[in-house]
Amino acid sequence: MYTRITRHIKVTVRPQYVPGESRPSDGRYFWAYTIEIVNMGPETVQLRSRAWQITDESGRREEVRGPGVIGQQPVLDPGERFEYTSGCPLGTPSGMMVGTYQMVADSGESFDVEIPAFSLDSPHVKRIVN
Repeated sequence: MYTRITRHIKVTVRPQYVPGESRPSDGRYFWAYTIEIVNMGPETVQLRSRAWQITDESGRREEVRGPGVIGQQPVLDPGERFEYTSGCPLGTPSGMMVGTYQMVADSGESFDVEIPAFSLDSPHVKRIVN
């Protein structure tokens, strides 16, 4: 698990390699990741959009931006949580993801919430120990 708290918004990520959706012989590796967002602050907030940076083990970077998550723009009252699962394909056996959620508070203030960087490691990764 990977966790980051920004302005009383806690984001926890649990990535998992999905062998049934992967085809290593074809250079396709797939991960599911479950994200929990908890509003630990005193103000209601809404998740408006997301921005991801996805980097494979070769250093190729892809940026993904869009409204909401999984077709939703959840509103979180103080103490509420929202959880969703999504996925990420890569052409290499490992990589990493990091990003931000753009939130709007009841006061109208917009701010970014950090999504912690997390690694995508498959059982096909060659490990080298120095």
